Amino acid sequence: MDYEKLIDEETWTFIRETGSYYPDEAVELTIEEQRTHYNRMAAAFRKARGELVEVTERSVGHVPIRVYEAGDPSRTVMYCHGGGFVVGDLNSHDDICSEICEQTGYRVVAVDYRLAPENLHPAQFDDAWAVLSWITETYEPGVVLAGDSAGATLVASVAHQARGALPGAVLGQVLIYPSLGGPLTLPSYTEHAHAPMLTREDIEFYRGIRSGGVVPEGDVTYAPLADTEFADLPPTVMFSADCDPIRDDCRAYRDAIQAAGGQAHWINEAGLVHGYLRARHSVNRARDSFERITCAIEGLGQEVWPYDA
Repeated sequence: MDYEKLIDEETWTFIRETGSYYPDEAVELTIEEQRTHYNRMAAAFRKARGELVEVTERSVGHVPIRVYEAGDPSRTVMYCHGGGFVVGDLNSHDDICSEICEQTGYRVVAVDYRLAPENLHPAQFDDAWAVLSWITETYEPGVVLAGDSAGATLVASVAHQARGALPGAVLGQVLIYPSLGGPLTLPSYTEHAHAPMLTREDIEFYRGIRSGGVVPEGDVTYAPLADTEFADLPPTVMFSADCDPIRDDCRAYRDAIQAAGGQAHWINEAGLVHGYLRARHSVNRARDSFERITCAIEGLGQEVWPYDA
């Protein structure tokens, strides 16, 4: 794959800057070292919160959350951060959540779910589910689920669970370069096995460490694509980076939802790489994608579906 042609110089600058904090071989480091490097990288890219955004912190049971509000929000977004279930916290995605709040006008509830390997599956799912249940009990009806990478995996699994347990509570889900448990035989896993920012070997590491080495089969709380029934899911909008081995998880998930009669739309962002949300202030392609992401969140909150079938 000729990434020199696929990826523009702005994005290469972002990739190099990321690598200066979080090395390509990070999965070979100890868990403590991975978190140290990741937190340093997240802090380097973090932007100041908007002046209109008010933030409060509390816990739902043992799960810390951070609530962002601007004005009088009519909807709530539950956001789960990425990081392979190993790294990331409320601070690593603080500016992203703040900007979603500011740009949509919705309340954003960020979830600080427990991390692996200290806490194995289903700990992360249980934490996300607990927060969604709390949101539905605490605020006016209407939740949009959103997350990136591992966080997108969690919110999609939560959406599947909510069909029966919390009917009507979830208005939609926005999945940002999600890892949904697609088979490694999907084309993107081969085409982009050695992509910048995330490789197929990285994916195999993260899949294993979350489960203690044995990846569960048929467990929808672990991988949404493990489900056999995709009917009655909320309207779903997905964003993938074209230069990303997990790109085609979006294709598979979209096709499964549409085949079951649901609404699903997939936007594949050309020339972008996994983790591009952090490039939204420096890379035009990422900036444009983030605008599409916030518009999707806002639209689902308003129960508007502007996408072609």
